[in-house]
Amino acid sequence: ESKNRDDLIKQIAHHEGVVLEVYKDSLGFDTVGIGRNLEHRGIAELELAHMEKTMSEIYKDGITKEQAYFLADRDIEIAERELVSSHSIVKKLDAVRQRVLVDMAFNMGVPRLTKFVLMWNAVNSKDFPRAAIEMKDSRWARQVKSRADNLAYAMEHGKFV
Repeated sequence: ESKNRDDLIKQIAHHEGVVLEVYKDSLGFDTVGIGRNLEHRGIAELELAHMEKTMSEIYKDGITKEQAYFLADRDIEIAERELVSSHSIVKKLDAVRQRVLVDMAFNMGVPRLTKFVLMWNAVNSKDFPRAAIEMKDSRWARQVKSRADNLAYAMEHGKFV
């Protein structure tokens, strides 16, 4: 399980990038680390305490790589929990396809991922080539390009390139 989590965090860090100072994401939101949206999710008091930082220090000085990975790990936990509670099929999938869906959930959020109705229909019937086609036939895929190609390949073949 922790090996899978480490692989998932590395994969998401590769897809999202790791930026240690606050920046504006593609939609103009303040973001830090591995895609932590400071305007929507923010940083919880317990997370700040763990990092021994205040929000103003983060805006002024940024965060460390370790802190970026800590926040990403928390975000992955949330994405996994939301994903499994809205799509119980996820628990029944192999580790690779679970990672694909968690990566997508991390990137766009579960509410938006839930709108991939045709993909979910294919996943539910274990038609993974069809699920991959539905993933690539989306605005998301056009936005994230190679990330979508890599994830669709893994969805179809049950392994990463």
